[in-house]
Amino acid sequence: MREIILDTETTGLSPKDGHRVIEIGALEVVNRLPTGRTYHQYLNPEREIEATAIRVHGITNDKVAGMPIFADVADDFLKFISDSPIVAHNASFDIRFLNHELTEFANKDELNNEIIDTLVIARQKFPGAQASLDALCRRFEVDLSGRELHGALLDAQLLAAVYMELTGGQQPGLAFASDEELLADDTRYKTTAPQPARTFAASTAELEAHQAFIKNIKDNLWEGQK
Repeated sequence: MREIILDTETTGLSPKDGHRVIEIGALEVVNRLPTGRTYHQYLNPEREIEATAIRVHGITNDKVAGMPIFADVADDFLKFISDSPIVAHNASFDIRFLNHELTEFANKDELNNEIIDTLVIARQKFPGAQASLDALCRRFEVDLSGRELHGALLDAQLLAAVYMELTGGQQPGLAFASDEELLADDTRYKTTAPQPARTFAASTAELEAHQAFIKNIKDNLWEGQK
């Protein structure tokens, strides 16, 4: 199963106020493991970035001045996400902005992908608890040491780890490893020789001990079987 873990950074809080997307980060997950394929793009929003937003993500007007506009990368972005389910934290924020970009500036239709909101999942699973991405990273012991500011691709990577934990967990050490890496790493997979078949029958004492054991099991399936 292919899923896309996605995050965006923007010039402000609402497209209704003319705010735009300035960074998209997305990564591909197949069968609950990141494949290593990512989509990352800074965008020229053709407007000023609010100071309050800069304090959150650190993306300045100068940094994106020479970047492409959304219309120029829309096809590449849509090709990457394809029709896969999109996983995002507080997904309505990201999807609202992306749909605004697609319809108003790229002459495209709105996204029709299945949307999975990890904020909703977290609030259902841990009612009353903090459910921000940072709080969930701390809950699941996801390393935040390299994150001083928000960034779309970095946050998507953190969200991927959180999403796996929210939806059943995963084996330690498998995060962000490709199938090839997993198969090549003999510390994760061990080969053991099969045990030879038993060549002798159970003794009378063993059979009697077995019968005594199963008699203590209520409604057992073996009672009376020979």
